[in-house]
Amino acid sequence: MYRPEAPDTALGIISTKDSRYSYAVFAARVASGEVQVQRLQGDAVMLKIARLQTQDAGVYECYTPSTDTRYLGSYSAKVELRVLPDLLQVSAAPPGPRGRQAATSPSRLTVHEGQELALGCLAQTSTQKHTHLAVSFGRAVPEAPVGRATLQEVVGLRTDLSVEAGAPYAERLAAGELRLGKEGTDRYRMVVGGVQAGDSGTYHCTAAEWIQDPDGSWAQIAEKRAVLAHVDVQTLSSQLAVTVGPGEQRIGPGEPLELMCNVSGALPPAGRHAAYSVGWEMAPAGAPGPGRLVAQLDTEGVGSLGPGYEGRHIAMEKVASRTYRLRLEASRPGDAGTYRCLAKAYLRGSGTRLREAASARSRPLPVHVREEGVVLEAVAWLAGGAVYRGETASLLCNISVRGGPPGLRLAASWWVERPEEGELSSDSAQLVGGVGQDGVAELGVRPGGKPISVELVGPRSHRLRLHSLGPEDEGVYHCAPSAWVQHADYSWYQAGSARSGPVTVYPYMHALDTLLVPLLVGTGVALVTGASVLATITCCFMKRMRKMRKR
Repeated sequence: MYRPEAPDTALGIISTKDSRYSYAVFAARVASGEVQVQRLQGDAVMLKIARLQTQDAGVYECYTPSTDTRYLGSYSAKVELRVLPDLLQVSAAPPGPRGRQAATSPSRLTVHEGQELALGCLAQTSTQKHTHLAVSFGRAVPEAPVGRATLQEVVGLRTDLSVEAGAPYAERLAAGELRLGKEGTDRYRMVVGGVQAGDSGTYHCTAAEWIQDPDGSWAQIAEKRAVLAHVDVQTLSSQLAVTVGPGEQRIGPGEPLELMCNVSGALPPAGRHAAYSVGWEMAPAGAPGPGRLVAQLDTEGVGSLGPGYEGRHIAMEKVASRTYRLRLEASRPGDAGTYRCLAKAYLRGSGTRLREAASARSRPLPVHVREEGVVLEAVAWLAGGAVYRGETASLLCNISVRGGPPGLRLAASWWVERPEEGELSSDSAQLVGGVGQDGVAELGVRPGGKPISVELVGPRSHRLRLHSLGPEDEGVYHCAPSAWVQHADYSWYQAGSARSGPVTVYPYMHALDTLLVPLLVGTGVALVTGASVLATITCCFMKRMRKMRKR
């Protein structure tokens, strides 16, 4: 090389043939491998200087001795190397995440899952040459050594001012959950929306300075990295907790039942990034599992009742920031069981999409509701004992009641089990008709569409009438009474039920009908036989007449 202060003095650096070729100013660096020459192929080599120094600026010459007897071309070539001072500076800017910052260096941040993480980086250079800066944010897993192999790029600003994300973050960048912007002349800010559990780690900012060579290509001349923060993501599943009160409940039928549910934990507030739903489940005593849904408030605060609770006066409301109340205005014995409060936390992803991030159930809360103690008995019979086809069959049902509160109402329904292939099946019982506790009649479907009558003939006596009895009405009938109680909220619940014994209905044929059938059959046979004989005689007579005419 030729230094600017001695442009005519050649300093030997390194040779592919002579190991003692290096001058003293380069000998130590060559011996340590900081300066080396690599043969790329038979007629090409490359000089590499690992840590460039200011005094390395100058004109470099690549020279090969001539072994030819005459001059055949160029045996050396020169190139000028300009060494720019390293004026690139990178540091962490004051972060602005929505989290707690500890007074340590580098900073340690705690961010809740679903919240927003914002990190800032200061990168600048005072190089006199025209250079461009490329800035990228990267993440290393907690406690991992920092290096190109362990640092995963999150997002970066390229030399052409385009923004690109690392492969695992490309989808989030496209969805707008990941953003990178430049604020002012030297401040860069990365924002990660909807932080996930996998976003924990140590974040770094890497700045690279690039210069454009005369041939138009870009070359990196400097790179520096700074630690921004150690980020811990608190997952919702580790924070969400549910407690219930006031404790085991013992109430009577018709009394209100009120249960409280409190959702606790270091949770992000409901809003743009997070949402919550709370509901109550009930399982009958001794039943496995959480049970069926009673009522819930969804993420929009809209209440709904579970299957089987429609029409009842049940309120589910939010009474405080994280406290919810379930109130059943009039409890029933069927409400006895084990109650649990279920809370679910949702995080908002790209757009308005919500994803369930965590759920938690409370401990079981036993609820006991006293029984009404209603005992029903039913006796049913067929009036007259036997019925014939075409007549009206009257079935009566007498009901007896023991116990129960004042104002008890009775309902009764009639059911039939019709023979199928000669056998009766209780699974195929069909409703014939009945009278509800409110006195309204309900009629089933009768084969052939013939009329049905159901009526209350006494305070505790019901009657079913089948008009124009036919063979399709054959079957085993029974009466099923039920006792009902109406509470102050005008809701009804069944306090007891019973079933009468079987009543067989078989439509008999009248005696005259049994004689008429064979008579009609016999007459028909006689007429057919006579017609056959007459036709035979007529046929033979006509044949004989034709023969006589021919003669």
